[in-house]
Amino acid sequence: MPAKTNATPDQSAETPHYHGHRERLRERFHTAGPDALSDYELLEMALFASIPRRDTKPLAKELLRRFGSFAEVIHAPVARLREVDGIGEASINQLKLIAAAASRVAKGEVKRRNALSSWNDVLDYCRSSMAFADKEQFRLLFLDKRNQLIADEVQQIGTVDHTPVYPREVIKRALELSATALILVHNHPSGDPTPSQADIQMTKAIIDIAKPLGIAVHDHIIVGRGGHVSLKGMRLI
Repeated sequence: MPAKTNATPDQSAETPHYHGHRERLRERFHTAGPDALSDYELLEMALFASIPRRDTKPLAKELLRRFGSFAEVIHAPVARLREVDGIGEASINQLKLIAAAASRVAKGEVKRRNALSSWNDVLDYCRSSMAFADKEQFRLLFLDKRNQLIADEVQQIGTVDHTPVYPREVIKRALELSATALILVHNHPSGDPTPSQADIQMTKAIIDIAKPLGIAVHDHIIVGRGGHVSLKGMRLI
């Protein structure tokens, strides 16, 4: 007569090993906070909802291996995410939702505060919105006389290394919004935020048109995965 066991033959199948791991991860997230988790652990948790019946750790580690960091994963182009084995549309949507939420929160911080007295918020917002984009974007932050944000608009989207910018269109839009100041922002998909000669010339052209109309150009910020530069900080404008 076979010996009795406490476990049923299918018990291990009914309770996959990663279920306990998920609970431990959630518990650590809630008790120790998000800073106690590594990038891959946060990615694991982000994928729980879209992948309920599979261990998400291998996929999280592969995403980080391929793209580099949590921020670069959630901001990666959809086409490149689809190249990763094991990721489906539900997971991609989940990652893009997190990216959108991060951008919305950063934008809310910029709108809530005085734009120039909270420069770090401006930089955080620009980086979260643009640093990981695969095409150049030219963004305008329109400010009133108290340096409060009136509007934030992407004026142009270009190619991987060029965005056409029309200075008169920039100033026309500023006049439409009754803005008295501008912050220019664009990204370098290459990752290197070093300004080109064309970047500097375009900025000076906008300043030359704006100044007689009483519109100040506070700065031109260029962001990339490797950081950011300020043309004003570099004394180029």
